[in-house]
Amino acid sequence: IRRAVEGSLKRLKTDYIDLYYQHRVDTNTPIEEVAATVGELVAEGKVKYFGLSEASVATIRKAHAVFPVTALQSEYSLWFRDYENDVIPTLEELGIGFVPFSPLGKGALTGTLTADSHFADNDIRATIPRFQKEHIAENLRLVEELNKVAKEMGISAPQLALAWVLAQKPWIAPIPGTRRTERLAENIGGADVHFTSEQLARINKIATEITVQGNRYNDQQLARVNL
Repeated sequence: IRRAVEGSLKRLKTDYIDLYYQHRVDTNTPIEEVAATVGELVAEGKVKYFGLSEASVATIRKAHAVFPVTALQSEYSLWFRDYENDVIPTLEELGIGFVPFSPLGKGALTGTLTADSHFADNDIRATIPRFQKEHIAENLRLVEELNKVAKEMGISAPQLALAWVLAQKPWIAPIPGTRRTERLAENIGGADVHFTSEQLARINKIATEITVQGNRYNDQQLARVNL
């Protein structure tokens, strides 16, 4: 960790890193040692805040007991809501911010995919079960229903998906990715969308009634998350 921080500071030509994440839990190193080391770096002024990613409730609690965790970066969207039962309540209890990655379901919630969409070999979705032929057509039913709501509201599908994440808690800050400036502008517009209680209830009803089929990662990838 110390070598990595020093290397980052040199390459970035800066004196400190604002938020330093452990992006995957290291099963070979106790999380208490990780937290203590980052805490030392904070005391030295080289890091401002400590973050975890794809960590389980048990790991979050162990780390937080040694040095305060500021943020957790894990997957969360209308495409994946498993963490609502344990992780999110724990973050609220401990005062930890949530930074959801893939808030657009790795592109699924943009409304641009079809059952015949092909993914290049270097596209991670080519290895993810819920994007495979046996699942994608059924999963796109969720997207189709959400698109109906978006059209009625006069917003885009990505804006609806991002606004929904933002509506869950005031301390949630999603990080959608894009390669195009027009998509960036569209995503930013999601922050200006506000749902009525009826609209939010309708979206939640759709997401509850239509269960996304297939895992969000393949077995090898799943073995590295929620540890």
